[in-house]
This record gives sequence, structure tokens and C-alpha cells, in this order.
Amino acid sequence: MGRIKTAKIKSVTKELFKEYGEKFTKNFDDNKALVSEYASGASKKLRNIIAGYITRLVRTKKEY
Repeated sequence: MGRIKTAKIKSVTKELFKEYGEKFTKNFDDNKALVSEYASGASKKLRNIIAGYITRLVRTKKEY
């Protein structure tokens, strides 16, 4: 079973995916660097969770 994402994680991911969706890839490390660049003030843990969620969305080709 997967980990349940909070509303804050989903909303931040949705905003980042709308604005910069074409820049994200299937690689977690690349997405982590992009999230740290675009999401200012995010802690290390939040950055990793958001980057993982974006990676999952890119791999499954979901769109917002």
C-alpha cells in the first residue's frame, strides 16, 4: 500500500505541474532539483515527497 498524500502536497504539486509540467521528467533526482528551484521555502522532506509525487504523475502520464 502506498503512502497517503496530504492536501498541501497535492495542491503544491498541482500548481508546479501546471506551471512547469513540461520540464519534469521520469527521473526523481532531476525532479528533486527542479522542485527545490521552483518551490521556495520547502523543507528537505517536503521537497522529496513533492518530487516523488511529480515523478509518479509523469510516469503515469496524469494531467492537471
